[in-house]
Amino acid sequence: SSGINAEWPLRPGVKARGFHLRTHFKTSREVAQAIKGMHLRKAQKYLKDVVGKKQIIPMRRFMGGVGRHAQAKAFNTSGSLGAWPKKSATIVLDLLKNAESNAEVKGLEVDSLVVEYIQVNRAPQMRRRTYRAHGRINPFMCSPCHIEMILTETESIVAKEDEDAPKKKSKKKEARARARLGAE
Repeated sequence: SSGINAEWPLRPGVKARGFHLRTHFKTSREVAQAIKGMHLRKAQKYLKDVVGKKQIIPMRRFMGGVGRHAQAKAFNTSGSLGAWPKKSATIVLDLLKNAESNAEVKGLEVDSLVVEYIQVNRAPQMRRRTYRAHGRINPFMCSPCHIEMILTETESIVAKEDEDAPKKKSKKKEARARARLGAE
């Protein structure tokens, strides 16, 4: 992917980025996918609910060993797999807060911001070691990540179509209506 410095749509927006974040890449990726396309306030409320275990993050790609949960039925996930990655959710919440303050400085309407772009990349792994049986040593790695996002302003209220406009009917329904009128 081209990353955050690519040419972006002309709609006004703000960026927020975090580097070498000490939270798992895999859970962070799932959190990011869950809030992509959400309004800022909705995303913040959702992630706060995830931290409080009131709502769940659906696990779609990195789902090895993830348990099934009833809350995950609300999402279209295979096998109702989901989790509450508290650390990743908290870090993404902090980035959203940073983006919000960036928007205030820029003079944008905070309530009309939408998470238009969010990307999670693997950061260089950090190395520790763990001691095993028979005097051996194995690596004990940590998988940090880089997260970047762009929030753009959108029209908060979508105008509703005219009620007077005739509704489209299928040819089948029109034929049935004509048949009913002809039978009467």
